[in-house]
Amino acid sequence: MSQHSEIAIPLGKQVSYTSEYDPSLLCPIPRTLGREAAGITIDPIDWFGEDIWNNYELSWLNETGKPRVAIAEIRVPACSPNLIESKSMKLYFNSLNMTRFRSSETLHETLVRDLRGAAGAEVSVTIHEANDFGTISPARPAGTLLDDLEIDTFSYVIDPALLTTNGDSTTQTLYTRLFRSCCPVTGQPDWATVIVKYSGQAISQEGLLRYCVSYREHTGFHEACVERIFNDIQNRCTPEKLEVSARFTRRGGIDINPVRSTDPGNWQNIRDPRQ
Repeated sequence: MSQHSEIAIPLGKQVSYTSEYDPSLLCPIPRTLGREAAGITIDPIDWFGEDIWNNYELSWLNETGKPRVAIAEIRVPACSPNLIESKSMKLYFNSLNMTRFRSSETLHETLVRDLRGAAGAEVSVTIHEANDFGTISPARPAGTLLDDLEIDTFSYVIDPALLTTNGDSTTQTLYTRLFRSCCPVTGQPDWATVIVKYSGQAISQEGLLRYCVSYREHTGFHEACVERIFNDIQNRCTPEKLEVSARFTRRGGIDINPVRSTDPGNWQNIRDPRQ
C-alpha cells in the first residue's frame, strides 16, 4: 500500500478553484509517513525546528469589496503531528480571494485557527502588508559556498557514507545551491539551497557536497528531506551542535523552508535569491 493511499492529496490532480472561503481544503499529512519512508532513526523529540512558509499571493476583500494583497509568513513547529500538503495550502489561500474580512486582524485570526487545526499544533502567522514589502529582500547565506569545489564523480543514490569528518574541531556554516529532490506525488523537481551549521569535528566539504547532490533523483517531501539530512549528519559526524535548513524555490506562489536543530532558536526568514 502506498504511504499516501489513505490520504486525499490534491497534488497532481485536476481540481476546480473555489471563490468561497473553505478551510476544509487544507490537507494534513502525518509527519510519520515521511519519516518512516526516509528511515529516520532520531526521535523527533531530540531536535527543534519549524517549517517556515511564505505565501506571496495572499489576497482578500475588505468590507467594501476592495482587494487587499499581502505576504503571509507561516511557521509550523517541527513537533506538530501533521505537515500541510502544499497544493492544499494554495487552494485554501485561493479560497480567500473573494472573501470579505472586517479587518486584517480578523483575517489573521482566521488563518491561525485554520492552519493550527490542520497542523495539530500552535502555528504563528505574520501578515506583511504592501507597505512592508520594501523590507523583504533576498540575501545569500553567510558561510562557505561548496558549489565551486573541484569534484569529478557523483552518485545520485543517497549514501550517508559520503559524510565523513577530518581535522580539528571547528564551527562552520556550509551551504550549496545544487540541491534537487523530486516531489513524491508528481515526480517534478524541487530546488533548494541547503545550509548546514555545526560545531564539532570538521565535516569533509567534498563529502557533504556529494551527499547533497546524491538527492537529485530522490523523492520526498521538503520537510522529510531536511530531517533525513539532519539525521544522517548526526549519525555519521556526531557534531556537538547542528542546524540544517533548506530554502526551497516557490511553487504556486508559496515556498517552504524547513529548519531542524539540536538547539532551540529564533530562526530568520531570509529569502534566497531564487525564491
